[in-house]
Amino acid sequence: MSAPDPGWALVERGFDPAAAGYHETVMTVGNGRVGTRGALEEGHLGALSGTYLAGVYDAHDSPVVDLVNAPDWLDTLVRVDGMRLDVDSSEIVEHERVLDLRTGVLHRSTVFADPAGRRTRLRTSRTASMADRDLCLLQIEVTPLDHDAEIVIETGVDGRRRNLDRLPHYPDGLDLPPARRWDKWARSTHLAIVDRGFSGDGTAHLVTGTIDSGVRIAYSAAVVPEPSADGGSRLTDHEQLTDHERVADRLVFRAGAGAPVSVHKFVGIATSRDPGQRDAPLARATATVVRHRGAGVDAVRRTSAAVWARLWLDSEVRVQGHDKDALALRLGVYHLLIAANPDDPTVSVGAKSLSGEGYRGHVFWDSEILLLPFYLYTQPRTARSLLAYRHHTLPGARVVSAENGTRGARFAWESADTGREECPRWTPDGTSRFWTREEELHVSADVAHAVDQYVAVTADEQFLLAAGAEIVFETSRFWASRLEEGADGRLGLTNVMGPDEFHSHVTDNAFTNRMVARHLEQGAALHRRLGATAPQRLAEIADEIGLSGAEVDGWVAAAARVRPPVQLSSGVIEQFDGYFGLRELPIESWDDNDMPRYPAGYHHFNLEDTTLLKQPDVLMLMYLLPREYPVEVQRTNFRFYEERTLHKSSLSPAIHAVLGLRVGDAESAVRYFERSAYVDLDDNQGNTAEGMHIAAAAGTWQIAVHGFGGMRALSDRLSFDPRLPARCERLQFSVYWRGDIVEVDLGHAEWIFTLRAAPSTKVEIVVDGVPVVLVADDPCTVTPGGVR
Repeated sequence: MSAPDPGWALVERGFDPAAAGYHETVMTVGNGRVGTRGALEEGHLGALSGTYLAGVYDAHDSPVVDLVNAPDWLDTLVRVDGMRLDVDSSEIVEHERVLDLRTGVLHRSTVFADPAGRRTRLRTSRTASMADRDLCLLQIEVTPLDHDAEIVIETGVDGRRRNLDRLPHYPDGLDLPPARRWDKWARSTHLAIVDRGFSGDGTAHLVTGTIDSGVRIAYSAAVVPEPSADGGSRLTDHEQLTDHERVADRLVFRAGAGAPVSVHKFVGIATSRDPGQRDAPLARATATVVRHRGAGVDAVRRTSAAVWARLWLDSEVRVQGHDKDALALRLGVYHLLIAANPDDPTVSVGAKSLSGEGYRGHVFWDSEILLLPFYLYTQPRTARSLLAYRHHTLPGARVVSAENGTRGARFAWESADTGREECPRWTPDGTSRFWTREEELHVSADVAHAVDQYVAVTADEQFLLAAGAEIVFETSRFWASRLEEGADGRLGLTNVMGPDEFHSHVTDNAFTNRMVARHLEQGAALHRRLGATAPQRLAEIADEIGLSGAEVDGWVAAAARVRPPVQLSSGVIEQFDGYFGLRELPIESWDDNDMPRYPAGYHHFNLEDTTLLKQPDVLMLMYLLPREYPVEVQRTNFRFYEERTLHKSSLSPAIHAVLGLRVGDAESAVRYFERSAYVDLDDNQGNTAEGMHIAAAAGTWQIAVHGFGGMRALSDRLSFDPRLPARCERLQFSVYWRGDIVEVDLGHAEWIFTLRAAPSTKVEIVVDGVPVVLVADDPCTVTPGGVR
């Protein structure tokens, strides 16, 4: 294994069981359709291996729907002279793994020793192809370094997979050893074996079905031994094994000292839910294997790397002057790129992406508020697909609304494959009640806000006509029916929960009320615009959903009557009715990451009567709608609410960082940047083993681009007001704007903007408050004193 590029590599040196779960998460390989955790191929005690297929959910024996832990395509066992090579059975002499962020390949090299001191090296590499999202590749090489040996490699597909389920309540302070970490969890079963075996050409197959949702999952695998170039090793036996839930090839080699034994495994994956090709998943999986086996390993690697190169060209945020920041940003962008599939408009990105089972793979408001901006400005086709998921699940959102006695569509707080509500009512240990499923309604307004942002940045009117308008209209209808009239004649909302989440059953949450009023204004404005620009399509939508002009007029009237929040003379906006009367409970201690701890005796579920917040609420409103609030009002609220926020959500630091930069608090912005950027790189919350904090990865990108880069989308152009931190020498990124690309290169003394577009194309941007016209391929240098 060649020396890794430290700027593009995540490296594990030595094997530490306590850190194994962390590495399994951060070393996930994927391609937006498949995500496979970075567990060792041969497994070990305490491992939590997992492969997740976007959109494959089931709820057979679990309280709510799970993202299914699909069959394991890595399944491998290696024996050398009868001794199993794994970290539990053999002595580890050397161990290194390197995730190449540039190409999405995970390399591994481990040297084991037997009781006699004889050493054997095991090397593997794995990738989920970006060029063909149906394909995964595993390469295995075993070398007896100082002895002759019989080597057995058994590798196949294992269908005996279980999801983690409800965790019992344990005494405080119980610290299980790493090998037992997951043993105490219950398990859910979602797969039943449908078919397994081998075809005439020796290709293995395993077909499973999700028990409740009825999805067929087909794997096909070809295991190809590579002959020794110098004759130092030879294949002596090759048999194919079929168990009830597993198929595998067992290859036996004789190898001399220093002679490597190599095996390549091509794995094709197809399901019966794949958009546009739901039939014959096994035939499709097999065709994938046949096609790529014929092309060879090098071709698979080369074509996948070429796609990665294009993705990085559009998505990389380059930092000069601070290596750790640069690596943290690349790690986050890598995971964002393997989390989403631009070719599937029926799936979105769950809270743990495809890297773990945290939150059961459910989709939250994070997808629109934190994640979408990254894709919107770097991978607009992916952004379109993520919003198309909301249109795909609109029927489920209509059911959720009807079940709660309202009209139109109400998006679920936690959504999966159907759009129905999947939020559990109780914490995993069964001790505390969640009210988010009933009360955190703002997600519907968040989705509408995202539709508005997408169309503004991309000018994609076709999406608006095909899906976006229906989303906005049906959710506007929901709000019109959910608003309640008070004694003062105003409209408000009772029994809701804002983004904060420490306070339930509240009345007139400022964030929700304003987003609702804006949503209704947006729906009415869109109706007027389409009436002028696409009257026929508007008529079709109106006919399909039974929407009248009079109903739309009602939205305008309702928006004007929505009760505004209380605002003190100082400018502080009350988070919800009665918030100012709650008990002040000071934050008195901070952790090693300089983030607040819960006050002694307090936790998530007993802070209702205090002013402490989990995460931004009023500040989130100012983050999303900055032009509605003067900078001084933003500054006043930032200071007031920051000292009351515990940041018990990984998305919280990113919002505080960007707002801090807007209001002139650069010092705290850097602190919040570190908390967000290092949340998984350093495992600074201690729970990365459960999956990536993908919203934090996207939030970190927003800090770099919207915060340090100062980029904002105005109504008709981009605006830049850079605020580069002292620790950073240069910051470089690219953003899409209405089909063109603006390259941004920021230093402390000069800012360079280059438009990549058709020859002679001109685009106006605003830099430091001054309009600047960019001409295609003609770099424009701006200094604080002007343009040259």
